Amino acid sequence: MKNILVIDGGPRRNMNTAALCDAFAEGTKAVSPEIAVEHVRLRDIAFSASCLACKLKNSRFTKVCAWKDGLTPVLAKAADADGLAFASPIYFGEITAELRAFLERLLFPWLSYDDGSCNVPRRVPTAFLYTMNGGPEHAAYMRPNQEANERLVGMFLEAPERVEAFRTVQVADYSRYAMAMLDPDAHLAWRDAHWENDLAAARAAGRRMAEKALA
Repeated sequence: MKNILVIDGGPRRNMNTAALCDAFAEGTKAVSPEIAVEHVRLRDIAFSASCLACKLKNSRFTKVCAWKDGLTPVLAKAADADGLAFASPIYFGEITAELRAFLERLLFPWLSYDDGSCNVPRRVPTAFLYTMNGGPEHAAYMRPNQEANERLVGMFLEAPERVEAFRTVQVADYSRYAMAMLDPDAHLAWRDAHWENDLAAARAAGRRMAEKALA
């Protein structure tokens, strides 16, 4: 059995990022019954204590972060996973603090402070799933942060595939919110024209990751 983790950094359980994660998982599971997928939400993440236990000489913690909290079993699963997808809405041009904290705690134990080498247990396929209010015309603003996080993951694991959903609908009923600047009608029209394609792209990325995991 091959295990793929979808790490969801979004704060809401039933909106765009969660839907993209579900579509990605559907794509992976459609490839083979030998693929198991777990969708992990980081809403209750505990942040790093910067204890440097993983940098002690002869440390026991060069595979999984030493700080013990509710994330410890997730980090252990991620270290042994056959594929990892990282999902987040984009806020102020960046992934959520929860996902960034997860990446730091996952990757930092694998970095040697003796010689700069990356002591990852093994390199596996990865993907980033992004949802955002902005449109394609805002991509240049968001790219530097996206590419920095993708390069970071690519130092340790396989270079990530990127799936993006632009101009996502933020709320079910815009009439209840002061959001006129965002042009709700334009967001709803964009969703009608593009959302099914976004979900299809996530499913296709899930299929590709499953195929790589099985290869």
